[in-house]
This record gives sequence, C-alpha cells and structure tokens, in this order.
Amino acid sequence: MDLENAQNRIIEFIRNETDKAGVDGAVVGISGGIDSALTATLTVKALGKERVLGLHMPESSLTPAVDSEDAKILADWLGIEYRTIDISGIVSAFMAAIPESESADRLTRGNLKARTRMSLLYFHANRLNRMVIGTGNKTEILLGYYTKYGDGGVDLEPIGGIYKTEVWELSRRLGIPDPLITKKPSAGLWTGQTDEAELGISYLKVDDVLRMIEGGAEQEKILNATGISIEQLNSVTRRIERNEHKRKAPPVPELY
Repeated sequence: MDLENAQNRIIEFIRNETDKAGVDGAVVGISGGIDSALTATLTVKALGKERVLGLHMPESSLTPAVDSEDAKILADWLGIEYRTIDISGIVSAFMAAIPESESADRLTRGNLKARTRMSLLYFHANRLNRMVIGTGNKTEILLGYYTKYGDGGVDLEPIGGIYKTEVWELSRRLGIPDPLITKKPSAGLWTGQTDEAELGISYLKVDDVLRMIEGGAEQEKILNATGISIEQLNSVTRRIERNEHKRKAPPVPELY
C-alpha cells in the first residue's frame, strides 16, 4: 500500500464526513493501544487538536497501568483535550441490577464493558455536537473481531481500510510514540487477554491470509504461501462467515 496516499485519503475522509454531518469536532476513545493512537493522530491532522476530545476509559481492577500511561503520553503528544473515566462503577452497577449476572461468562462481561465505553463516547459526542470516531482496522472488521454496538458502535471507521500490519507501518511513519507501537495488542476485556492468542494466529500471518482470500486464492495456495495450518485457515474463514452480521445493517423484511 502507498502509505502516504492512504494517510492523505483518510485525513480527507474524516474532514469531509464531519463537514457533511455539520458537527463541531470528534471524540475518540484512547485505550493506550496503537489503533486508537493512529486514529486520534489522523483525526487531529484532519480537524485540528482543538476539535478532538480523547477519552480514556479504564477498568481500575483490570486495565494495566501502562495503558493509562501510554494513553496520557499520546494525548500530551497530540496536545488534545483528554479525560479519564473509570468504568468499574458503571459495570458493577449494571451487573448488580441483574440477578443472572453471577453466571455470565467472560465474553458476556467483556461485551458489556465495550458497550459501556460506547455509551460514554456518545454521551460526550452528543453533548459537544461531535462525531464518535471508530478505531477498528480492516483486519478486525473482516474477522468481526470487535463487539457489536460496542467498539463497533461508531460514526466513522477511518482506519477500517488498512490492515493491522499497515497500522503499525503508518504509525511509525507518523512518529507515534514507540511504546504504543511495540506493545502486544489486546482488547483488555479480561486478565491476560491478547489479540493474537485469542485469534490463534499472528497478525502478520492473518493479514497475509486475508489478502489472499480477498484476491480469490484457493485454499491450497493460501496454505502453501503462508505456512499456516488447515485448522488456522478454517478458524479465519469461520470468523469471517460467522461475523458477517456485524458488517451489515440489521435485516428488514421486504413487505412491498
């Protein structure tokens, strides 16, 4: 990919879409990870730092201190307005209101946290007449590796057209602080969670696989070219198929 062209087109996209919507700026959730760092950086380039609010939403008992430190480093580097809201009390109150919450598995609890963060982003966006800018990359979107109406509940997905490996490349090009680029990607929804461990394949490999699938390559060619196992390839294709609903608007019956 021509990264300079991609950068310019994303910046223009953010600028055009916010202009069309008639909003006063943007709200970006800043996790301390690289996707949100790149998104916030491109949004500042598009709109100016005065029109961007960075919102960091840790869970006190779970979010590593380094993530909060890196989120603050990024906000300071960009010069944007920045706020921290601990979601622990909100999630606890929600769970306390539901008798069945004690039996909820970690995925159900994790999705609740993602949707809590979405609600906070939209509260601030509505209050300030701004757009919520999503931080999902192409790899995550194709795999459905995000929470529906959680981190997938946004107004724009500026980096949704570039793969995870390209996120790292473009971030280096833009001079984003190195600690955000080199840390292991994690959604941070439960202790010890990392993206690549959950996916069962590295981002480097999965991006190669996704490019070949998009290019119409046959299964045997993908296996030979990437060196992954048939189980890993099947896992990727199942994720794409199973999560197709996340990439579409809710179905409506045809009545006329």
